[in-house]
Amino acid sequence: MAAPYNHRAIEAKWRTKWEEKPINVNDGKKPKYYCLDMFPYPSGNGLHVGHWRGYVISDVWSRYKMLQGYYLIHPMGWDAFGLPAENYAIKMGVHPAISTASNVKNIKRQINDIAAIYDWDMEVNTTDPNFYKWTQWIFVQMFKKGLAYEKEFPINWCPSCKTGLANEEVVNGCCERCGAPVTKKNLRQWMLRITKYADRLLNDLDKLDWPEKVKKMQTDWIGKSYGAEVEFPIDGRDEKITVYTTRPDTLHGATFMVLAPEHALAKSLATDETREAVEKYIFDSSMRSNVDRMQDKEKTGVFTGSYAINPLNGKKVPIWLSDYVLADYGTGAIMCVPAHDDRDFEFAKKFGLPIVQVIAKDGKEIENMTEAYTDAVGTMINSGDWNGMESSVLKKEAPEMIEKKGFGRKTVNYKLRDWVFSRQRYWGEPIPIVHCPKCGAVPVPEDQLPLRLPEVESYQPTGTGESPLAAIDEWVNTTCPCCGAPAKRETNTMPQWAGSSWYFLRYVDNKNDKELVSKEKADKYLPVDMYIGGVEHAVLHLLYSRFYTKFLYDIGAIDFDEPFKKLFNQGMITGKNGIKMSKSKGNVVSPDDLVRDYGCDSLRMYELFVGPPELDAEWDDRGIDGVSKFLKRFWNLALDSIEKDVPATKEMIKVRHKLVYDITQRLESFSLNTVISKFMEYNNKLIELSKNADGAVDKETIETMTILLAPFVPHVAEEIWEKLGHEDSVFHAQWPEHDEEAMKDDEVEVPVQINGKTRVVISISADSSKEDALAKGREALEGKLTGNVIKEIYVPKKIINFVMK
Repeated sequence: MAAPYNHRAIEAKWRTKWEEKPINVNDGKKPKYYCLDMFPYPSGNGLHVGHWRGYVISDVWSRYKMLQGYYLIHPMGWDAFGLPAENYAIKMGVHPAISTASNVKNIKRQINDIAAIYDWDMEVNTTDPNFYKWTQWIFVQMFKKGLAYEKEFPINWCPSCKTGLANEEVVNGCCERCGAPVTKKNLRQWMLRITKYADRLLNDLDKLDWPEKVKKMQTDWIGKSYGAEVEFPIDGRDEKITVYTTRPDTLHGATFMVLAPEHALAKSLATDETREAVEKYIFDSSMRSNVDRMQDKEKTGVFTGSYAINPLNGKKVPIWLSDYVLADYGTGAIMCVPAHDDRDFEFAKKFGLPIVQVIAKDGKEIENMTEAYTDAVGTMINSGDWNGMESSVLKKEAPEMIEKKGFGRKTVNYKLRDWVFSRQRYWGEPIPIVHCPKCGAVPVPEDQLPLRLPEVESYQPTGTGESPLAAIDEWVNTTCPCCGAPAKRETNTMPQWAGSSWYFLRYVDNKNDKELVSKEKADKYLPVDMYIGGVEHAVLHLLYSRFYTKFLYDIGAIDFDEPFKKLFNQGMITGKNGIKMSKSKGNVVSPDDLVRDYGCDSLRMYELFVGPPELDAEWDDRGIDGVSKFLKRFWNLALDSIEKDVPATKEMIKVRHKLVYDITQRLESFSLNTVISKFMEYNNKLIELSKNADGAVDKETIETMTILLAPFVPHVAEEIWEKLGHEDSVFHAQWPEHDEEAMKDDEVEVPVQINGKTRVVISISADSSKEDALAKGREALEGKLTGNVIKEIYVPKKIINFVMK
């Protein structure tokens, strides 16, 4: 009788052994494989079972690659600067340096409970001056190349966090971090010119092995479109309003214009009669976020009292303001063609503006339009010289026609905007810029980096639009690196995305104080082969990381221009009814008690068993019992088999090779939940086979099952491997291969049918000839084939069918 499975003793034993003798050693001979998790920010709540899921997935994949003969680069670090850490510190009433260090310690303990093979010698922390020295260095290089610049303009402002936000950090009109409604504030900001990389960021998606949904999200965010800029003269004035349109073919149907409330001409277009209403509308719009403005179904607007001239037909068109037009998209002004745009149609109907159809199906005009005609094809009508042309043809030719007429030009536009890089907070990387009255903005010399964040007692945000650093005179006041005159340091800090946009490069050379990463190590270990994390980072972190990587490639710091070859997005683990786990909702499930009661291996396996890894899954503790029972059943079978040492039967060999094939296929396709179910299925088969072999199966089958299980349940696998007589770790074995011949069934069950209806099921040899199969079928149907058989059918290993009159 096998000794009982004691998860606490076994797991403690192997943690100690792995610490004394690491299993992932770089001998210089193995090829590298870089598997990376999206590193966590050190939340005070610690890890819950949802966090575990992603880390277990990456560890299973890493251990699988190790068994395939790779040296694993599998590091872990801390995204510890930024709003999440600072807001938590404010809530707890402590300094962020203290709370962050405490949270890192707790989460590191929890991560070690997962038994992941993280290489802690590679650990990084974005708040470490030895790390953020290089975050600042990258900024200096961008400044020197003209990619980092200052600009004053209205930005998204979180009144709760008291800081500016990038467009990407606003979700449904609210701050992504705290949920407060976002407003607008006019501030001086540092910007990164990510738009210079728009085409490369878009085109290079084709070479990435990433989920299509992520590629589409990035494609839509970049938002490349082709069209024309058209100049509309303002009636009675010298100025012109330039609009960007993707449908220059509909210019004859432009019956009004709409400007963003922030447009430079907005206030000046107001007349005496409209000025009060215009100024109120501009103010009200300034209090709303871009996201809210784009999502609102109810359109609002105000007539300025001024008119523009349609340059194609000379007709006067009224100029309106509406907050569904954004100042930072296109030119901040649009021509409105209500007959062929749903949004323009709704606006025209609401405010009684003219609607002129210029594209018609089969050339026939619609009487009493009740909705916009938005089909991409049709014949031009009410369009002067363009009448009778096909709209699809004219759409391509119109930009050049407009250019020749001298009131516009063909152009390309993007939804992507430059990255708002300043934050008016304390807990972040200081921006390494000195402002000199004579020399302007000057970068801190590279040999003076890192520019350290000063230690302060009061770090709470001011809400004035300035960082708390602005109040530290002894830090702010400095001398210009160029001329030596009195100067002031930049007081805004970098966003939380700054360190996370390049951290994956630093892991492989984290102690290098001379360069961001050495060429030797970059060439040997980079880029990342597999990146695992949540889809919520599809636009923010992943886009920024690609931008940083391309820039570093351009300046020769690295020799590749995409950071992550393959990407896997795991689904979220939710509480009951699909509600996201959070401390405020009281539905957080900590892994600590489950590890204590069931063991790390059981929890690892259950994390994968709850559902397809790419989909969200609702957590239910009760399911872990089934996984725990499976491990105990395999433990008992393995120990009994080792003790009895029975010879392999043909059926055991066949099951063993089928097991290898099925597990490998499912693992390669990341169908990890079905991997677990297959383990359970095959364990039951082996137990059934053992009943005819003194309660055991052969050792080679146990060895094979143990290797296959090792990435999932490393402690149990190591213990069984040791009991099998091996002195070295199971992870120094080789992933087994299947034999097609050994998998073949000797016999198969096939239904025997008469006119397509099954009458009996028989067993026949898997390699039966058609004649032998039909003969056995006739024999099984003795007495039932009473008519004339007009056709006999045998589909090998599938069916036998007799067609009768």
